[in-house]
Amino acid sequence: MMEWRKCYLDVILVPLGLLISICYNFWLWHKVRTQPHTTTVGINSSGRRNWVNAIMKDNEKKNILAVQSLRNTIMGATLMATTSILLCSGLAAVISSTYSVKKPLNDAVYGGHGEFMIALKYVTLLTIFLFSFFCHSLSIRFLNQVNFLINTPQDPMSLVTPEYISQILERGFVLNTVGNRLFYTGLPLLLWIFGPVLVFLSSVTMVPVLYNLDVVFFSGKGKMDLNQKGDFV
Repeated sequence: MMEWRKCYLDVILVPLGLLISICYNFWLWHKVRTQPHTTTVGINSSGRRNWVNAIMKDNEKKNILAVQSLRNTIMGATLMATTSILLCSGLAAVISSTYSVKKPLNDAVYGGHGEFMIALKYVTLLTIFLFSFFCHSLSIRFLNQVNFLINTPQDPMSLVTPEYISQILERGFVLNTVGNRLFYTGLPLLLWIFGPVLVFLSSVTMVPVLYNLDVVFFSGKGKMDLNQKGDFV
């Protein structure tokens, strides 16, 4: 009973911080689906589709550019996947180690300090970073496919069309974005080790930061159709 009394901050603040992050990402997803040109995700997606069409129309001159551009993207996804799996390995080592992780650093650490709460913290972190690794791994798979298909010779009877390659490229970037968002969610949760208050404050701080990076603010001079719906897979 005493342990559960100490956990009331964890029960309230940590789910509230996660709920704020989840609600923001659902709002962003809805915005991308309905008004893609008001977000960087939608504008970048439209640009990638135009890039695929331009590369395939002049493939003989731009094939090296295509491979180099995709290679840089694959390297970025590989870095994130490596970072995620390293964090997973570290967390798994902490969970299975013989060292005691049942006690807090000192009385200044707020929240639950019992064996159950400590295990919950590490298992939650491990799960989030594992899913982040999974998304980045699938992203690398799709990007590698595009790396080969984008240099396919154009044939009217070929099934490898610019639309098909754009679809695969979008799947790779969507998975990369999801993996990054999971990674960003896991970062505030790392502070859960030191207490739930820091998790809540970090989650609240991250939302306006991501908002300024995700939403495009127009000066009024542009004439883009902001209500045009996007085709995101």
